[in-house]
Amino acid sequence: MTLQLRSAPVPVTKAADTTSTDTATLSWGRVVFFATFHLLALLAPFCFSWSALGVALVLHWLCGSIGICLAYHRLLAHRSLQVPRWLEYVLVTIGALALQGGPIFWAAGHRRHHAHAEDPIQDPHASTRGFWWSHMFWLFYRQPAFFDRDRYRKSAKDLDRDPYYRWLDRYFIWPQVLLGVALWAIGGWSFVLYGIVVRSVVLWHCTWFVNSATHFWGYCNFESDDDARNLWWVGILAYGEGWHNNHHVFPHVAPAGLRWWEIDMTWWAIRGLEILGLTRKVVRPPLGNQKA
Repeated sequence: MTLQLRSAPVPVTKAADTTSTDTATLSWGRVVFFATFHLLALLAPFCFSWSALGVALVLHWLCGSIGICLAYHRLLAHRSLQVPRWLEYVLVTIGALALQGGPIFWAAGHRRHHAHAEDPIQDPHASTRGFWWSHMFWLFYRQPAFFDRDRYRKSAKDLDRDPYYRWLDRYFIWPQVLLGVALWAIGGWSFVLYGIVVRSVVLWHCTWFVNSATHFWGYCNFESDDDARNLWWVGILAYGEGWHNNHHVFPHVAPAGLRWWEIDMTWWAIRGLEILGLTRKVVRPPLGNQKA
């Protein structure tokens, strides 16, 4: 495989924001929301069926690998590839089904993470504030720099210019409602419980482990200025995103797994689109700078 950079990275605004997360107030609405989903997920054993489990697994892959990893992360946040506009809208809408916020919010937060990695004020989920903060507690607080739309959209001005992304950023919950209605019509409440609640809870933690676990444990292929590491089990659970040292060194490349054993299912999907002629300008990693 020829390893070369094929396009310029997306610029990230590094303007300082001195809002301290230490003074942020707890958002009880978010605490109740996440707690409710986790409690409802405990009902799963009482509503089990193999078909419902199958729905959860398929939607976990679809929303996780295709929606979050491919669309929100590698396509929008980093512009590591290009696809036709109609396909981009489809993929990003799938990302909205993951219940991880709208596309502008997600991409803006991720770009800030890369621009200010480990900074306890500028990085939304800085691991320097502890494992649980980076894993999930950062979501429980009203941090204006990260959650106020007028402020976070400045880190994703390219996306904010798109009317559909502005709409989806505000109303990302509605595709989820339509999915819930469809699941109920097909398989009843067990499909809703497994397809939305169980799938969302499991996918949240798979995604959050990228913010937390891969900044505490693992190995590094490359020298870097932050604590991002490659962690094999997160690489599997998060469809390739667990090869975090690779990603922080080469944030704008499409593949995250760079060694033969670094499984990257999202890259497989990108290669599939490339073979079908549905993507172009796929950014590949350069050689060099690798640790012995």
